[in-house]
Amino acid sequence: MSLLTSAVSMTKAMVRIDSTDPGTYESAMADWIEQQLSDLPNVIITREDVLPGRPNLMAEISGPKELPALVMICHMDTVVIGDGWTMPPFEAIEKDGMIYGRGACDMKSGLACCLSAFIMAARTLRASGKTPRRTLKLICSMDEEDFMRGSEACIGSGWVTSKDWVIDAEPTNGQIQMAHKGRTWYEIDVEGHTAHASTPWKGADAIAAMAEIISTLRQNILDAPSHPDMGISTVTFGQITGGYRPYVVPDHCKLWIDMRLVPPLNTAKTTEFVQNAIRLAEEKVPGVKASYTVTGDRPPIEMNPDSPLLAELKKACHHVTGQQPEVSCFTGYTDTAVIAGQLHNRNCMSYGPGCLEAAHQPDEWVVIDDILRCEKVYHQLIASSIL
Repeated sequence: MSLLTSAVSMTKAMVRIDSTDPGTYESAMADWIEQQLSDLPNVIITREDVLPGRPNLMAEISGPKELPALVMICHMDTVVIGDGWTMPPFEAIEKDGMIYGRGACDMKSGLACCLSAFIMAARTLRASGKTPRRTLKLICSMDEEDFMRGSEACIGSGWVTSKDWVIDAEPTNGQIQMAHKGRTWYEIDVEGHTAHASTPWKGADAIAAMAEIISTLRQNILDAPSHPDMGISTVTFGQITGGYRPYVVPDHCKLWIDMRLVPPLNTAKTTEFVQNAIRLAEEKVPGVKASYTVTGDRPPIEMNPDSPLLAELKKACHHVTGQQPEVSCFTGYTDTAVIAGQLHNRNCMSYGPGCLEAAHQPDEWVVIDDILRCEKVYHQLIASSIL
């Protein structure tokens, strides 16, 4: 296999590797990345299966242990292909200054920028005979698009600590994105009693009760205060099932909820909302009983304007672009947000090519000039903090 060095060529090579989640997952991607790193001097490569056949991969250039490491973490998985494509999803078609394909934006182009910068660092250090000023790590994680078990496993294995400088290359549209809305998931089940639709008073309509719950929760979130950096909290009722036929009173309904929360709202408060919504629904629809489960609880991450990594990254961006980058909030949840939330690490952020609006879409794309800009920024960041 020929080794590649430019982020554009590596983006194309990785898009051609199917790493959908669920689907073929990350093993082939990890194999390819490991091959790119295998001949580099003074690089320690660690590979750990988090799930059978689904590895995390870490490359490390060791520096002084007393200083925080610079950790670049990028996920290897992509969402499924989905419908509506007009271009082949795994051929990395280049057209009109863009690369098209599943994962082109989220986040194989970002991973390519970090991989390019890591390879540059290893080769520069070999040529100079110097040791790095701080440890440099490239972590390639699994499962980010689902339950984020890859970043959690990195924490458990000690690959990243509360003091490290941690950055991912998610698509940020030219911005540095540091704050993250929290992400809380619920499953709600309503049990009712079936009856013929011509005599609904003999049953208990589980779907009607769920409609009351949805209405109450939606209004609770709409009424919640906004945050100066992160904006408003949101709620999405992403999936619902229930009932048998139109002429039968439904005796069961199940709902999956995604909440994106900003301070002062948190999971404890929204759980009160859920409990109250259930109580009101049980009062309005006699005979039903409802229960809930919290299936995801990721805390919001607020900005840290005093972060030394933020200062270094802003300088690198200005050096490359001649402009001061905007610092904003990432509307989704990333591997760095998991690390920030679990380790209370105040030096976690995102900066990468592409825009989030292109992610997960049919004909997913990334602008090549974006890749070139971010590659230069990562090279500059490593030059100023590692070399």
